[in-house]
Amino acid sequence: MEDQMSFNSPRRTLSYSRNRGATLSVFEADNKASGVGVSGPNPSEVYGFVGAISTVVATVIFMVWAYVPDPWLHSIGIFYYPSKYWALALPTYVMVTVVTMLLFYIGLNFMSTPPPTSLNSIYDENSKDPACFDPALEEDDRPIEPYSDIGIDQVNELMFKEWK
Repeated sequence: MEDQMSFNSPRRTLSYSRNRGATLSVFEADNKASGVGVSGPNPSEVYGFVGAISTVVATVIFMVWAYVPDPWLHSIGIFYYPSKYWALALPTYVMVTVVTMLLFYIGLNFMSTPPPTSLNSIYDENSKDPACFDPALEEDDRPIEPYSDIGIDQVNELMFKEWK
């Protein structure tokens, strides 16, 4: 009786959808819990964990280097480290570089965008004119219209009709 006992859990539901009709006994769950037949961790999880730990360690080292006075560092035997100038200069250089790259990216987008007076901003090679169907057909008999662009005259009429 006990070896035919099976149970459902949220984690097992996914495996049921993969293996239709498969049942999991209590003894198979014990084998999985003991590590038999269990695959290793996902590499992205390992990289994420190592990256998170490295970031915390690097931040602590940077803060100690930037804020602890030189005599204290000398008293614990640390004599070789960069100048305290770089504690301010390095973050400043990084911030200026990021802002410059952002402005450069925005400028490139403005340069590649056609001017508002260009017809390329209204029509291009992917534009589709709306299909016309026989107006004599009743509304229930008409097919569903394929997707198409809305003409600029229709857009203006919808947006500015109350100003006319």
